[in-house]
Amino acid sequence: MKKNDEAIWDVVVVGGGPAGMMAAATAAQAGASVLLLEKNSRLGKKLSITGGGRCNVTNNKPAVREMLECYKEKGKFLFSTFSQHGVAESVSWFTERDVTLKEENEGRLFPITDSAATICETMVRELQTQNVTVLTEAVVTAIGKKNDQFVISTAQNTYKGTRCIIATGGLSRPDTGSTGDGFMWAEKLGHTINSHNLSLVPITTKEPWVWSLSGVSLPDVKLSVSVDGKRSLVERGKILFTHTGLSGPTILNMSKRLGDLLEAGTVTIELALLPDLDEGSIRRRLTDQFHEHSNKTVRNTLSQLIPTAVANVLLQLAEIDAKTPCHSIRVEEKKHLAKLLFSLSVTVLGLLGPEKAIISAGGVAVEEVDFKTMESKQVPGLFFTGDILDIDRPSGGYSLQLCWSTGFVAGAHASS
Repeated sequence: MKKNDEAIWDVVVVGGGPAGMMAAATAAQAGASVLLLEKNSRLGKKLSITGGGRCNVTNNKPAVREMLECYKEKGKFLFSTFSQHGVAESVSWFTERDVTLKEENEGRLFPITDSAATICETMVRELQTQNVTVLTEAVVTAIGKKNDQFVISTAQNTYKGTRCIIATGGLSRPDTGSTGDGFMWAEKLGHTINSHNLSLVPITTKEPWVWSLSGVSLPDVKLSVSVDGKRSLVERGKILFTHTGLSGPTILNMSKRLGDLLEAGTVTIELALLPDLDEGSIRRRLTDQFHEHSNKTVRNTLSQLIPTAVANVLLQLAEIDAKTPCHSIRVEEKKHLAKLLFSLSVTVLGLLGPEKAIISAGGVAVEEVDFKTMESKQVPGLFFTGDILDIDRPSGGYSLQLCWSTGFVAGAHASS
């Protein structure tokens, strides 16, 4: 199909992220003429930075019901979607295109190249293979429907399509183009937009010692969250210290709830650095360690239990000289160290802004979408994919899998 202003495309996809590219490629493969509009100068801008630039493609849970449990109460809406194209189908899709995936902790699947560019390049090649017409730097200003055709306006031109797929993402990382435009268009077309706040985002903390540990990670920590001294939440897993607070998978997955709790009062997190031991057991462990290594410095001995940088911080908080030999540590000093190892308190100030969020929460109400097709129940011919939907999910490949699944299903049905 020739590209011109009067052409009526079978499918117009707005948004060139993972969901939009999957939708466009799938629709074109089924025989539809497809136009993909992307506001950035290149496709997959946010995709290229996911997983720390390594791209956590999905999570190795091929059983549909097991995978959907991770989407909690919204998982019930996704059964038909994931039955058509779930984890197994996504892995096969990439494998067929010469992308080898490898499994890491908690089932996370990454390209063996450890590069998000591998996934971006694969998606772009697929668009070229399927003859999708791609227009970059096409900033959509309005989406409307007239005479059973969608009219998509940009600053330069107006495009028409029999069907339209909105794949613009949410509000996270606005520097990559996710500025919430899709919410506005969906609402004007008659959809309910549930409040969209941030999810999967690092937190800021009050204590300067936290910032001094920037870049240090702890693979297994128990986190007990309290609001005004009342216990509200307990989680366990990996954390990462940053120059403003805390991040890492466990913090990211807790962040939306932490944001909600901050509205109720002062939020603190007690970090148990040796999560399998109570305070008495930690004290006995230190006694044994100090006795066994009596002539070593307390810092070197503590470093057998926790990273040296963290050991230095604990010794500073306990006001103990790091070079003190273990045999010279007083009983009260040992008790203080045990207490800190058992419960290291951090005060939560807030969540970082959308520029640091991995995803945003909220979006198009799921009750208004037919998840067998991803088509709007309100507007025939309109489809939604990916982050624009009101579906929360944890970190670990679940967000991208939502994009692959909804994108594929939307593209397959929009082309029919």
